[in-house]
Amino acid sequence: MDEDRHHSHDHTEPPSDLELRVRSLESLMVEKGLVDPEALDALIDIYEHKVGPRNGAKVVAKAWADPEFKQWLLDEPTAAIVSLGYTGRQGEHMKVVENTPKVHNLVVCTLCSCYPWTVLGLPPVWYKSAPYRSRAVIDPRGMLEEFGTEVSKDIELRVWDSTSEMRYLVLPERPAGAEGWSQEQLERLVTRNSMIGVERARSPSELEE
Repeated sequence: MDEDRHHSHDHTEPPSDLELRVRSLESLMVEKGLVDPEALDALIDIYEHKVGPRNGAKVVAKAWADPEFKQWLLDEPTAAIVSLGYTGRQGEHMKVVENTPKVHNLVVCTLCSCYPWTVLGLPPVWYKSAPYRSRAVIDPRGMLEEFGTEVSKDIELRVWDSTSEMRYLVLPERPAGAEGWSQEQLERLVTRNSMIGVERARSPSELEE
């Protein structure tokens, strides 16, 4: 297991006082009828699951479609990602790890929730939870099974511990059956979870279901 246990205080989790102010403001706006809580939840859900991860999907799809870009992405991930226009405070130091038929990568942040917002948007609630952060290290195969992902014992499972100094993006395997697909079509196969490593990319048949 590849791990980096060093963390500084510059995490993706907002400071407790700032988080408290945001929650207080949110509660006040809901109380005064200025914000519909259901609409607010829907907006957060859209950014967490749809808008945010689309940046990462474009990065992965380009790597699948363009061998030169893929090599650049693996060698100099931050520069390659910035070349597509995706940059920000939570994505200055990136490392891209590639899934292959012999290696499966999984990303966790054991001490907080460091996360590459630039390419994945908001971190999901389960990523920040204590059970995920501990089980990803103690029993990664068992934890992956809960996401419906089976990784056989003949496949090396590497767990990467994100920090404020280094954030990870999994480059999932390109699914079979997508040969000749355009980059735009390939983007539809890439999910946020596949870029964290808890799931594999969608197969073309899954898009038809």
